[in-house]
Amino acid sequence: MGKVNVKYPIGQQSFEVLRRNDYLYVDKTHYIEKIINGGQYYFLGRPRRFGKSLFLSTLKAFYEGKRELFEGLYADTMDWDWEPYPVLYLDLNTGRYKEDGELYAVMEHHLRKWEEEYNVDVKDTVYSLRFSKLIEIIAEKTGKGVVILVDEYDKPLVNNIHDRKKFEEYRGALASLYSNFKSGADYIKLVFLTGVSRFGKLSVFSGLNNIRDISFVQDFSAICGITEEELKADFKPGITALAEEYERTEEEEISELKRWYDGYHFSKKSPDIYNPFSLLQVFASRDYSNYWIASGNSSLLAEQLKRTDSDLNSVLNAVCGQTALEGLDIDSISPLALLYQTGYITIKQYDREDNIYTLGIPNLEVKEGFYEQLLPYYTSLTKDNTHVFVVHLRKEMQRGEVDTFMKRLQSLFAGFGHDLKFDEERNVQNAMLLIFSLVGINVEAEFKTSDGRIDILVRTADYIYIMELKYNHSAEEALSQIIEKEYSLPWSIDSRKTIAVGINYSTEKRRIEEWKYKIL
Repeated sequence: MGKVNVKYPIGQQSFEVLRRNDYLYVDKTHYIEKIINGGQYYFLGRPRRFGKSLFLSTLKAFYEGKRELFEGLYADTMDWDWEPYPVLYLDLNTGRYKEDGELYAVMEHHLRKWEEEYNVDVKDTVYSLRFSKLIEIIAEKTGKGVVILVDEYDKPLVNNIHDRKKFEEYRGALASLYSNFKSGADYIKLVFLTGVSRFGKLSVFSGLNNIRDISFVQDFSAICGITEEELKADFKPGITALAEEYERTEEEEISELKRWYDGYHFSKKSPDIYNPFSLLQVFASRDYSNYWIASGNSSLLAEQLKRTDSDLNSVLNAVCGQTALEGLDIDSISPLALLYQTGYITIKQYDREDNIYTLGIPNLEVKEGFYEQLLPYYTSLTKDNTHVFVVHLRKEMQRGEVDTFMKRLQSLFAGFGHDLKFDEERNVQNAMLLIFSLVGINVEAEFKTSDGRIDILVRTADYIYIMELKYNHSAEEALSQIIEKEYSLPWSIDSRKTIAVGINYSTEKRRIEEWKYKIL
């Protein structure tokens, strides 16, 4: 295999470093022209590791007048004088914000750096007033409007979403700081913020009535991430190398990349967007894996799903309007909005007539990785033993070995901590849905029939399993319901064997107590 001479910028978010060191860069600079012509205040919401920081860094270099970095890119053809503007880059992505005072230390670091850079001595100790005077003085000294770029403006809030006291403290501090965007409008050229969500009671949204949220705007849907057109144009050497590694054609390799890492949509007519972080990783290593999932922590999502007793199937396959996805309310956090904004579900379809979105998991990486991370919150499985469990379960279901795979399912809940509330019926069904989905066979929850809903429907190449789940009743009662309501009728002429499985779960014993089955 020939060596691929491409430098993939894994973990590198500086536009200047990329350009000066000949790293691969997908040209997104035509979006700068849209921003220049579109307004003074912008907000962009995207999941983590989707290229928000790199785009802000690109804006920074552009407004600093570093034209040499843009040679050969779209921005170099723009009608622009390339005169430098003062740029204040507030990077809130660096902290965890779990320790007392951490936010204030980050704010102090940036304010002091700007004061030194522009030789400004502000005599105020209140951060918001200090920031306000700094903006005004820098604009007057340079004769140019100030460009303010805020990376992950909401990270201190997202990281404390379950710590109400710290959340409110940090929201107040940030609201005070961001209020300067409105009061200092005469001294500001541009404000561009990135983050995950729009939080209420923040001056940046409640006070700025002219801020443009481009998170769902069609013209900006591909501002972050990689389109298929960009994939084929800019990653051709990587595609060729992968195809050689796996002994496939380049077309087959693109299909595999699509299956693993594509599927994101951020507007009504959004093109398919690939996860850029995972693409860089797979091209650099020539190995498919759950890169994006492994780089984060889904504990926040898992806790929220359990706190709200969410029906996992409904959330992961929801139908809703745009407003349900746009913001987060600390008083009533929507699992749907949280999952969408953090990238675990995405827009799959838009119905123009009814103005609603259908949502779903974007790709194989997210499905496998997210489910594996969720399972320890619902069962006794760990990340280490999930794969082996799933492999055995898949083979047993494919062979029609009901007692064997039901005993395996029974072990899911064995040894699960009694200090955790695991007697909620919703959590049992969520666990079953997760494990069957990981098995890699067709599974549906709450499947509608003419006479009711099938709790869990699983279809393999040779078998159709209709499962009814009862709590503190009997397996016989569950099995009888399947038969009496003729749940198997839709598959009466199917060549596969249909097996009805009645299951009783004991909330007192916290386990599957018994099951009965019948071939129909």
